[in-house]
Amino acid sequence: MKAHELRELSLTELKARLQDEQKALLDMKFNHAVAGQLENPARLKMTRREISRLKTIIHEKEQSPEESGVE
Repeated sequence: MKAHELRELSLTELKARLQDEQKALLDMKFNHAVAGQLENPARLKMTRREISRLKTIIHEKEQSPEESGVE
């Protein structure tokens, strides 16, 4: 998903999606180590980037209520 699409999701949906992506990455790494090759090795890179994108957006959403409470 694109970042603007992810920003529309709720915090709980983002966290659930993050867990799914992390599990998928772990499975891909395991298959790569055991089998020696993957169907689509570029998927590892895409999954890592998706995880990073999700973590960034989760952090933004968690920080935004604190900033509005300070003002």
